[in-house]
Amino acid sequence: MSHRRVRVLHFVTGGFSGGATQVAIQLVNAARDSTQIEPLLVLRRKRRTPAARITELEQAGVPLRVVPGWSHLATIVALVKLCREFQPDVLVAHGFSEHLWGRYAGLLAYVPHLVHVEHNTRERYTRWRRAQTRWLAKRTDRIVGCSEGVRQVLLEMGMPPERTIAIPNGIRLDLFSDAEAHPFAARIPGIVMVARYSKQKDHASLLHAIALLRQRGLDVPLQLAGGGKTLHRKPLEALAERLQIQDLVSFLGVVRDVPQRLLAHQICVLSTHYEGMPLALLEGMAAGCAVVASAVPGVREVLTDGEDGLLVPEANPEALADALERLIRQPDAAAKMAAHARAAALTRHSRELMHQRYEQLFLDITH
Repeated sequence: MSHRRVRVLHFVTGGFSGGATQVAIQLVNAARDSTQIEPLLVLRRKRRTPAARITELEQAGVPLRVVPGWSHLATIVALVKLCREFQPDVLVAHGFSEHLWGRYAGLLAYVPHLVHVEHNTRERYTRWRRAQTRWLAKRTDRIVGCSEGVRQVLLEMGMPPERTIAIPNGIRLDLFSDAEAHPFAARIPGIVMVARYSKQKDHASLLHAIALLRQRGLDVPLQLAGGGKTLHRKPLEALAERLQIQDLVSFLGVVRDVPQRLLAHQICVLSTHYEGMPLALLEGMAAGCAVVASAVPGVREVLTDGEDGLLVPEANPEALADALERLIRQPDAAAKMAAHARAAALTRHSRELMHQRYEQLFLDITH
């Protein structure tokens, strides 16, 4: 009997700004080289799904399908049809609220094994959606948190402890392979923060910190990379003007050269209200930046304060300014922290390690 690879369908939102989509793409790409797994990526179309990104993935050879997203019912019907075609052994439903529609489709199409991956410690769960999540959990083989912090939140929500696990996120380290060619001292003594404009991210505290640094005689340039809604970006642009730091802050929008920007700068910041396990922070570490981040669940387990980065209390511009001042005024200590951060990213957060853990999970539940 010939050995058939385990077919794994990854279902996720087609809004490319969040970590869930990036992780699903990484897992599908890593599995393309696997002798054990045959992957398929299915994106749920959003109003702002960029057609160019879909084309780019297809041209890169990613096995990919897109299902409509204009209604939950339309999504489920299209996904059921796709499951009947592809006949996955495992359907992995990533993120909120896709994990609901994905698993309903999986049940209707009699997919043998379901996996729910939660990518954040805080989601917009109504009482009704929480009830659906609990009902689906009884019919789901594994519930995965992308960090220990997320796993704890899942357990508090009433997910079954014996089937709820943590698999930390991983990133493509090859994008940062020439970090050693960018010695810390030769880099721009400025800051990069990669984050979409949303309620989740705390750009405002960082802008206030930049203003505080200016009062202390330090003019530190800041690059803000990321998309998101205008209604979240506009007030931040106004805030920068009000704080009179608009000459220091670049609102870049979505850029496709994040690795190069990180490699060129000394400091990477993630100022945020909540996280799952932030890919942007892992990339800053892999790039050999000195990193500063808000001490929220999902971040606290990535960084050891004072060793491979600095943790600051959430929404505290004063503490953030102090941490940044420390890195700028003590470049040798900052360089040491940056080297430790890179080493931590290389050993703990490769895409390959994440893929191995997921692959093992798929093989365990199907055999």
